[in-house]
Amino acid sequence: MSLNHTGQLVAEAWEWPAVQYPYVALDEYVIMPNHLHGLIAITDHGRGGSRTAPMSVGRKPLGRLIGAFKTVTSKRVNLARNTLGQPVWQRNYYEHVVRNDESLTRIRQYILDNPARWPFDRENPLGSETGAGG
Repeated sequence: MSLNHTGQLVAEAWEWPAVQYPYVALDEYVIMPNHLHGLIAITDHGRGGSRTAPMSVGRKPLGRLIGAFKTVTSKRVNLARNTLGQPVWQRNYYEHVVRNDESLTRIRQYILDNPARWPFDRENPLGSETGAGG
C-alpha cells in the first residue's frame, strides 16, 4: 500500500497522540483506501488498582482519542479535497481489548496482511466479486 496525500494526512494524525500523550503508545497499523487498522496501547501509569480513578488530569479515554483523530483528519482531508463538511469516517469504531501475547501476535499479523487482502475486499471498487471483506 502506497499512501497518497490523503493517506499521509491520516498517518500524521494517527501518529500524533503518541507524541502528545505519554500514556499512549502505537503498535502496528495500516492505512487502507477505505479504512484503518491499528493497535493503541493506553498505559496505566499513575493508577492504582482496577477500580482506582485516574490520578492524572486531562487523560483522555480511547473514545475521545479516536474522536479527536477523526475530527482532525476529517477537517484536513476535506480541506485538501475541497469537500468541506463531507463525512470521511463511519460514525463509530471497532475496539477489542488484547488480553494476551498470542492474541496480540495474531492481531499484528492480521494488520500486516491486510494490504494483501485488499484486491479481494468487497468494498474495493476494483476487487473480486467473490472476495471476503478486509
